[in-house]
Amino acid sequence: MAYNLEILKSENKDQLVISSNQMIFSKRIKLDENSELDNYPVVKQLFFLPFVKSVILDKHLIIIEKLDFLEWSDVQEEVLEEITKNLNNGMSIYTNSNLAISIYAERTPNPRVMKFVSNKRLVNNPHEFKAKVDASNCPIASALFMHEFISEIYIDFNFISVSLKLGFDWENHIMNIREFILSYIKDGNTIINQGYDIEKKFDSISLNELDETSKEIAKLIDEQIKPAVAQDGGNIVFQSFDKKSGEVKVLLQGACSGCPSSTVTLKNGIETMLKNHLPEKINSVTAING
Repeated sequence: MAYNLEILKSENKDQLVISSNQMIFSKRIKLDENSELDNYPVVKQLFFLPFVKSVILDKHLIIIEKLDFLEWSDVQEEVLEEITKNLNNGMSIYTNSNLAISIYAERTPNPRVMKFVSNKRLVNNPHEFKAKVDASNCPIASALFMHEFISEIYIDFNFISVSLKLGFDWENHIMNIREFILSYIKDGNTIINQGYDIEKKFDSISLNELDETSKEIAKLIDEQIKPAVAQDGGNIVFQSFDKKSGEVKVLLQGACSGCPSSTVTLKNGIETMLKNHLPEKINSVTAING
């Protein structure tokens, strides 16, 4: 049965009260940014929103308390839509690391790429596969490539980003791929060959080989940009810095590769951040799609 959510009237202007037709949580619990959120995937997603202060789960209710720099009327419909989408795509309210594997689907900014998130670690290092021939050391990727509509696969820590070929629509394939990944892992099949996962290093450039400015850029990308990009099902890797032109080149992987919004993200986000941290050194950021 699908989740149907609605907003209830609240006497507290800082609280958004959402009611569900299905049980959300059997008892009342309050969570904030200092709580252990890994066992509460839906709530963890909410804390990526900068205005969320706390979340209460209480039987059929989700009560979200905001910080006071905006009004709920400005964002409540978007929040309601996001929670509804996550729940109906299989994201869990609560998972226990001692329980069986669970997989939920999550959309990315790239309409061709869907992110399938596990409640357990899948790999130790990120890996991207452009075709089945590249995936000989990753059995789960090889198995996924058996689906004719899949063009590329990116795996990192606890998620798999799957790219569709042109002409196919995710609406017809989300549930099938989620169930396929879930069954594959539950059956105890090998995710990736252990030796390959240990040896595989995406960020192959050694910091010791870089000049001081390049080291700073690589560190900023790794610490401030990479985590946000991972949330969208992708990866970003520093490639080079040209002192004369001030050009920074980065490699985009997974959902970020070929994403229509990646140019805007580069210019308005990454390039601006690097220019602010390293004034008069950075002129532009250029993306190389993986």
